[in-house]
Amino acid sequence: MAKARDKHPFVLPEFYVPWPARLNPNLEAARVHSKAWARELGIIGAPKDGSAPEIWSEKKFDAMDYALLCAYTHPEAPSPELDLITDWYVWVFYFDDHFLEIYKRPQDREGSKAYLDRLPQFMPVDLSTPMPKPTNPVEAGLADLWMRTVPSKSVEWRKRFFESTKALLDESTWELDNISEHRVSNPIEYIEMRRKVGGAPWSADLVEHAVFAEVPDRIAASRAMLVLKHSFADAVHLRNDLFSYEREILEEGELSNGVLVMERFLDIDPQAAANLVNDVLTSRLQQFENTAVTELPSLFAEHGLNPVEQANVLVYIRGLQDWQSGGHEWHLRSSRYMKPVSGPGAELNLPFPGLGTSALRIPLSPGALGLKRFKSFAHVPYQPVGHLVPPKFYMPYTTGLSPHLDGSRKDSKAWARRMGMLDALPGLPGVYIWDDHKFDVADVALCGALIHPDASVAELNLTAGWLVWGTYADDYFPAFYGYTKDMAGAKLFNARLTAFMPDDPATSTAVATNPVERGLADLWARTAANLTPNARNLFRKAIQDMTESWLWELANQIQNRVPDPVDYVEMRRKTFGSDLTMSLSRLAHGDAIPAEIFHTRPIRSLENSAADYACLTNDVFSYQKEIEYEGELNNGVLVVQRFLDLAPTQAVEVVNDLMTARMEQFQHTVATELPSLILNFKLDARAQEKLNLYVVKLQNWMAGVLIWHQTVDRYKEFELKGSRKPMPHVHGPTGLGTSAARIASMFSALRQS
Repeated sequence: MAKARDKHPFVLPEFYVPWPARLNPNLEAARVHSKAWARELGIIGAPKDGSAPEIWSEKKFDAMDYALLCAYTHPEAPSPELDLITDWYVWVFYFDDHFLEIYKRPQDREGSKAYLDRLPQFMPVDLSTPMPKPTNPVEAGLADLWMRTVPSKSVEWRKRFFESTKALLDESTWELDNISEHRVSNPIEYIEMRRKVGGAPWSADLVEHAVFAEVPDRIAASRAMLVLKHSFADAVHLRNDLFSYEREILEEGELSNGVLVMERFLDIDPQAAANLVNDVLTSRLQQFENTAVTELPSLFAEHGLNPVEQANVLVYIRGLQDWQSGGHEWHLRSSRYMKPVSGPGAELNLPFPGLGTSALRIPLSPGALGLKRFKSFAHVPYQPVGHLVPPKFYMPYTTGLSPHLDGSRKDSKAWARRMGMLDALPGLPGVYIWDDHKFDVADVALCGALIHPDASVAELNLTAGWLVWGTYADDYFPAFYGYTKDMAGAKLFNARLTAFMPDDPATSTAVATNPVERGLADLWARTAANLTPNARNLFRKAIQDMTESWLWELANQIQNRVPDPVDYVEMRRKTFGSDLTMSLSRLAHGDAIPAEIFHTRPIRSLENSAADYACLTNDVFSYQKEIEYEGELNNGVLVVQRFLDLAPTQAVEVVNDLMTARMEQFQHTVATELPSLILNFKLDARAQEKLNLYVVKLQNWMAGVLIWHQTVDRYKEFELKGSRKPMPHVHGPTGLGTSAARIASMFSALRQS
């Protein structure tokens, strides 16, 4: 063991591999075919046209054995299909090494951009579109593979495959930029970008082709299907990071590796970082399992999938499982990667080792058996956690305060009263979601005045109205559905909300039955009436994403499951309503900015960084309120606390470090990526001014959210304790946030009477 540590930067951890690896019997035929194809394209040896130096020798090609990878990851593919899939993987790994040699090592950004911009021309979704003449093995291989792959698939699948392939190609510049700047990304950025540049979503699309089963297009973009694809991709990439650390970091000078990211972010040694990456990998696999078991049945029913469509989805999922286990088996054998060193008692060694028997070598550690999953379900609600002293936050931006604040406070409170938000619940005298005191304590108008300091009176009142509505709805939803665990009722409640966001508010016939619906109908009519169809659709989607994400929180409550860290970060942006408030800024200030700008990596990076900073701010301040008084478990501090086995104070430090890293990424994007974006899109002076103003709005938003949390009494301990008033004639928990439990008890008593 000591020698292994001297030789390697760390000992590979014991992996959770829940599905057995199987080997395709057509392996040898695929080896012969792929080698002949690679030689013909000029991938083996130096290309005959002189377009590139020798990237792969025949010896190197044989040692990497991509046919073995594909035979493991696609064990049931017939021989012609396995040949095609193997050619794709030969091409994609060659692209990676070719890009490294030609563009990464020389740090040729200009040349890399021209090279990458040309490749999509060899992937026409419309097959009648002519391709240009290939000028190197990468282009020639892509042209050949595309025409051998897409004709048998639907247009919808072609579009998905085009996008995932283009992302795989385009985001290579992100790695190149980091190398040029000697920059190691933060953990949230890394997972997000590795998913794009690493190619596993592309692999997931190819699985559909290999198993001859398309995911129905009407569910392809659903949360469940995206989580399956993304958790699959993250596990594939993190596994690769563990095996390839030695080659990438010590030999090639790469910086895009999850182990290195954890080393730098947490200031730990490579072994501890490798173990942590393996824990994240395991968590992502268990997220995959949880999603398949708990979310697919309702998805099938709600979208009316017929038996054939359901079977196709399940075959696809089995294909992803095969890929996961087969990919692990290949990493153990490929010459590209370091090999594991087994410690004593690490596994049960059987007397018949060989290809395909890894599943029979039974690991004995709790991590390898997947037993760590149980700590996610072990949270005990309502435990006293005490007041957490907020850390010193890194906030480089400031904001002003609207002079219209006092008027907005009065207007928003009068509006909330008209909507019924300050009334006692029907049939339950003395029971409120909000009363006047709770409204005043929240002081939501102050948040609006801080994030939109330059707004007119009408604009500020509208912003405050949306903030009041979102905050009230976020309290209303768990009060009626969280404590009763009424998922069916929650889905019906959520589905009804769309009826109050019609294209033409003047023609709406929907009748509001509660303050949430009434408030949404009023705000939608005031906001959406003058929007373009595209802007209206985007705004509606932002609202729908927020309200639908509450169903995810409810599902975690029902399972008593502390979320997987990656799933939490990505869903928290929605539960917090980040896109909703950002959409308000876009509507007011983005009219001169081309719509496609908002889909670019720099803008998404800005928005996601800002959202994460604001969401984690809320998690720090609301920790005691949510964990001790409301029985919540959807909180970033708790997620970190559980995952890393830390005390709450230590978890807050890690969360604050994440906030700082996201803020620094925001600053980095503004300083280094926006100027290139402006040049690439040739934005005129007016568009540049509007884009800069949008960035300022995001800065105001982050600063305003922080100042609001520091100022209001909503999260302070004296207010939490002062609100613990017992309800007469009702037994059960008391305190701020437990009114819903009393509501449920009252409903039960009313039904019994």
